[in-house]
Amino acid sequence: SQQIQFADDMQEFTKFPTKTGRRSLSRSISQSSTDSYSSAASYTDSSDDEVSPREKQQTNSKGSSNFCVKNIKQAEFGRREIEIAEQDMSALISLRKRAQGEKPLAGAKIVGCTHITAQTAVLIETLCALGAQCRWSACNIYSTQNEVAAALAEAGVAVFAWKGESEDDFWWCIDRCVNVDGWQANMILDDGGDLTHWVYKKYPNVFKKIRGIVEESVTGVHRLYQLSKAGKLCVPAMNVNDSVTKQKFDNLYCCRESILDGLKRTTDVMFGGKQVVVCGYGEVGKGCCAALKALGAIVYVTEIDPICALQACMDGFRVVKLSEVIRQVDVVITCTGNKNVVTREHLDRMKNSCIVCNMGHSNTEIDVTSLRTPELTWERVRSQVDHVIWPDGKRVVLLAEGRLLNLSCSTVPTFVLSITATTQALALIELYNAPEGRYKQDVYLLPKKMDEYVASLHLPSFDAHLTELTDDQAKYLGLNKNGPFKPNYY
Repeated sequence: SQQIQFADDMQEFTKFPTKTGRRSLSRSISQSSTDSYSSAASYTDSSDDEVSPREKQQTNSKGSSNFCVKNIKQAEFGRREIEIAEQDMSALISLRKRAQGEKPLAGAKIVGCTHITAQTAVLIETLCALGAQCRWSACNIYSTQNEVAAALAEAGVAVFAWKGESEDDFWWCIDRCVNVDGWQANMILDDGGDLTHWVYKKYPNVFKKIRGIVEESVTGVHRLYQLSKAGKLCVPAMNVNDSVTKQKFDNLYCCRESILDGLKRTTDVMFGGKQVVVCGYGEVGKGCCAALKALGAIVYVTEIDPICALQACMDGFRVVKLSEVIRQVDVVITCTGNKNVVTREHLDRMKNSCIVCNMGHSNTEIDVTSLRTPELTWERVRSQVDHVIWPDGKRVVLLAEGRLLNLSCSTVPTFVLSITATTQALALIELYNAPEGRYKQDVYLLPKKMDEYVASLHLPSFDAHLTELTDDQAKYLGLNKNGPFKPNYY
């Protein structure tokens, strides 16, 4: 059911003048690469007049130049950031220790395309420790932490990424990961589907020999289902996005913590007594509403789904149409995964200094294109914050040009990323080691047993102790006492 609401999205993406999807970037305002995209605490400073990393000759301390990053000399800073992330990603570290002897990924040649941050570096280094060879590029031209990419290159990972790549650089980096003499990928780890799309289109022979694809974003999963429907998916793929350990944790708890972080870093707004409307009450909307309510904001919710709307009512939120409250609210947050949820008409009716931002998966939710007209003035206030000024002097505060607020304006809690990353690692191990014929050429959900295993790996950090069923209780419930405890559709 998750897939249905996105069915129209992809066709619509092509109509927008700006490049959409996870890397949606409108270039009509000068956007310099100094803009902090994901790493608020980044040590790297990059300015536009520097030589492109593609022009530089760099080698790591072992003499290898099989990478392309901003500056290899920043590796030591990056290593410290990765070490901080490891503190809160104990499950990946324990997976590393547990499986290091048997090396379940020995012989795996993984080509990856994700955000390159301290957290994903822990995942990449775990895959290497489990026996895989990795080549990596970034799925977003602004979210790379340069010093982390340098640390990975220093450690011997073939990484091709830097913050502020151009569109051309972006595809060049992906190509450098796939097109290598004497090395052929046999697994794909993707976030957004760009890498899968590139291999499918440009290297069909490589694509046919891939053992499995693991995809973690709504957009990428949607593309996989499209390929599958058209009968063109010739390899098994694992949809990590819809696994419980992604949906119920990354989407809910991550957004509950990062929504306030993103808003406060950009606007210093006080939430007590403010009127906020949250569009969409799925997992992301639920997280945002819980956080805002806790700080004393008055929260309205808009919904199309009667079940989610009823949940919002029971949680104590007023369910309204956007047009009913648009004149009075102080903040508008979109969490729908839909398009044109906030239209130009809504923006015209907002009050002065209303803050508008998006927590959904791509920049189609707020109709930003409609604001690029001669009668409106855009003023860059600080990184990722714009004032859009109407002829009568009214201002609307637009964050990250309508792109994903938490990845654009703040950081995402490490612990939650540990859950998603462990899920990805296990999906790779499962697909790589699956006996012939277990997975056909189709898109699969992670087996529930593995979802439960991921959760159990994270319990020790809370000193949590699970109760065990007795044989009698297990028989009564009709369950295996070791799980799975939940049905597959959960």
